[in-house]
Amino acid sequence: MGELKYEPLFETKKAKGRIIYRLFATSLFCGILLIWIYRLCNIPNPGENGRYGWIGMLGAELWFGFYWFLTQSLRWNRVYRQAFRDRLLQRYENELPRVDVFVCTADPAIEPPIMVINTVLSVMAYNYPPEKLSVYLSDDAGSELTFYALLEASRFAKHWLPYCKKFNVEPRSPAAYFASLSVSDQSDAEFSEIKRLYEDMANKIDAACKAGRVSDQAKLEYKGFSKWSSYSSKKNHAAILQILIDSRDEGAKDIDGVKLPTLVYVAREKRPQHFHNFKAGAMNALIRVSSEISNGPVILNVDCDMYSNNSNSIQDALCFFMDEEKSHEIAFVQFPQSFENTTKNEIYGSLRVIDKVEFHGADGYGGPLYTGTGCFHRRDTLYGRQFSKGARIDLKSSCPEKREENTHELEERLERLASSTYEQNTQWGNEIGLKYRCPVEDVLTGLTIKCKGWKSVFYRPKREAFLGVTATTLDQILVQHKRWSEGDLNILFSKYSPVWYGLGKLNPGLVLGYLNYCFWSPNCFATLYYSIVPSLYLLRGISLFPQVSSKWFLPFAYVIIAELTYTFAEFLWSGGTVLGWWNEQRIWLYKRTSSYIFAVLDTMLKLFGSSNTTFIVTPKVTDEDVLLRYKQEAMEFGSASPMLTILSTLAMLNLFCLMGLVKKLILTRELGLKYVFETMALQILLCGVLVFVNLPLYNAVFFRKDKGKIPSSTAVQSVVFSLSVCTCIAYL
Repeated sequence: MGELKYEPLFETKKAKGRIIYRLFATSLFCGILLIWIYRLCNIPNPGENGRYGWIGMLGAELWFGFYWFLTQSLRWNRVYRQAFRDRLLQRYENELPRVDVFVCTADPAIEPPIMVINTVLSVMAYNYPPEKLSVYLSDDAGSELTFYALLEASRFAKHWLPYCKKFNVEPRSPAAYFASLSVSDQSDAEFSEIKRLYEDMANKIDAACKAGRVSDQAKLEYKGFSKWSSYSSKKNHAAILQILIDSRDEGAKDIDGVKLPTLVYVAREKRPQHFHNFKAGAMNALIRVSSEISNGPVILNVDCDMYSNNSNSIQDALCFFMDEEKSHEIAFVQFPQSFENTTKNEIYGSLRVIDKVEFHGADGYGGPLYTGTGCFHRRDTLYGRQFSKGARIDLKSSCPEKREENTHELEERLERLASSTYEQNTQWGNEIGLKYRCPVEDVLTGLTIKCKGWKSVFYRPKREAFLGVTATTLDQILVQHKRWSEGDLNILFSKYSPVWYGLGKLNPGLVLGYLNYCFWSPNCFATLYYSIVPSLYLLRGISLFPQVSSKWFLPFAYVIIAELTYTFAEFLWSGGTVLGWWNEQRIWLYKRTSSYIFAVLDTMLKLFGSSNTTFIVTPKVTDEDVLLRYKQEAMEFGSASPMLTILSTLAMLNLFCLMGLVKKLILTRELGLKYVFETMALQILLCGVLVFVNLPLYNAVFFRKDKGKIPSSTAVQSVVFSLSVCTCIAYL
């Protein structure tokens, strides 16, 4: 008999239309070069009006051109992946590897336990052999409320998992599943029973959360509550490890007699005198603890709000790890971050273009960034293993064997691995596990893994693998992007910078791709300049752009029209809406003129030893009024903050500059209408666009009466300061 034909477990296809795009990008680059030449050749002489403003425009446009070049690395060589689960199961159905799933939560006040356990239940219900699946919940707050919720979930799982498999339920988060059904779908007796059981569980958890404590009766029912003492707090508590379900035990079965996945609760020790390294520290504790319980060669980590929306995701990921010819160099498989609560027009922007365009571009050069959730890892790579062409890691696993020690003895022994002093004088956080001392520990960890010779894969299945909760207020979005951009800039200045650490180890295209994100925050300087100076010079009647009749007007017009048309088409192709694209432009401006400023400032302070790394968890709880306005797509400006003050001031400054020009044109007729539009058409266009994009902000300052408006104190400060600046510019 002849040898069986090799069939790959996944395939890689290059994006269509690459040649057309490259020709377009080349033409755009030529336009950018002409703009630079125009600026250099037409600098006003010393003493002439606008000289310094002109030089500043040259600097801003040099930066914009440079950054545009970086963005091309993520569009130049896009690839798309396809996994073949049927082939995987044909070859390895009885030899699938053990998989450990890590779910991380930090605070029950902003990450409700009911949300956390819905995520846990969704990953417990994967279409995967339950005896090879282990789920670990890291509770960094050490909250008995979260533990109580998990305990209740472990009981409900005995009913929920067989129900999911019997009816092939999607999604397998109970809350999301029940919310997705119409009234006509809820008449079945089995459905009514499983929904009743879920509501009973949810009511118990909600009652405990409202009371702020677990009832004494509930504590008596399970010995694990004895681990909590009266002096335990979120930032000061002992290590707690509870194995709620052990798949090795004969009694760990659902109501149909089928094995249940292992379920473990871990609260690492936290003491005020020991720095705990935020999520990276929690992940590293889980890596150590899981190695002694299940030791799955594949690890999936998800945020507590990011439930599984596709029960076949493990099989999809394994296609990239278990292909006999192409998988040996793949360290991790990153799935997109998608959100279930986005509005139709995504009022606060989205990750749409990053997920559907840019990460596919990074995949063409060696793989996307590790983004901290929805990612499958080889365990060995998290331990710092160097890639070797000759080595092959066999992931095939048998079922775990029964232990000699009992569960209580194992729990007591493993609590040491989660102690606050375990990592002292070790390489954890440095050469082993997730990296420390960076706000984006995930991106840094993925970068160092790839610098050891490994590659990653970005996979976007037809059905979203994970769905989470996005921010519902402007302040939350700005703070979140401040942390992301600050962390990326920290990487640029660290010893792991893609420039010197990655050069020679990474594909040059991937180095540029990382720099695209590392330079997010420095964009604030050029954007601030373009948002302020041209408008102020417009008020003075000084032109900073070529006249409409000049041949140099053409490259400016071409670059503006071509770039806007392309970004618009790219956004629509990614599944967005017309209004969604406009909202994206607004949030792009707001991030660059607020979040990124503070990201740069904090990074500079840190470099000089005046600031420490912080990690702010985005709240997952929203007031009803705020949620209603979010669903109506009314921007939530909320409480006063330095970032909001900056945004409001910039908006007012551009409004007053445009009003000042109109006054000169119509009321006082100091300037001729034809002359103004001939010499300053692009400045008028720029100022007009900045005013138009800020219409929701003006509405929040002058007309809105709800709590989402801009606070009066912020409005007054912005108006007074902007009016003072414009008055000085116009008359001095």
